Amino acid sequence: MVAFITSILVTVALIIPFFIMKKRRPVGTPLTWGEAMVAATWAFFLMFWVYGVVPHQWLTMADAEWNWRPDILLYQYDVFGTQPLGFLKPTTVCNPDGTGCGWFPLDIHLEHMRDVVAVLIYGIFLVGHVAAWAIWQDRGDKVKKAEEKKALPSDFGRPLVRKA
Repeated sequence: MVAFITSILVTVALIIPFFIMKKRRPVGTPLTWGEAMVAATWAFFLMFWVYGVVPHQWLTMADAEWNWRPDILLYQYDVFGTQPLGFLKPTTVCNPDGTGCGWFPLDIHLEHMRDVVAVLIYGIFLVGHVAAWAIWQDRGDKVKKAEEKKALPSDFGRPLVRKA
């Protein structure tokens, strides 16, 4: 649990420089070779971390600490000793005399739930990745719109380049 939470905290720490540079870096400023290498190294490490380390830590925690094995069905899992998911008893689980079968048509094992959460982790990071691209690419649009509002219109409705 500590390793998974630490990996999430490191992810947050790695994402913070993106928002700092988004505000500081003027649009259209050329990159130096050194800046490009630092940015590429940071981007590579961030992707390695969010697509490799964080899901790995989740899978390790679910397997080792929470014991989410393939032989335990979801309805059997005692979260707080109250069996809150007992209503998900599958139709394949019955009493020895053939009575008391469940109604749920699927056998969902805890290993399946572990993998679903891993897919959700990947999906969240992928959506965030695409959103970061969009935020970075659109950062210049706000500056252009602010400059257009400041420009005085001519008699023909077009903005003036300089005052007459």
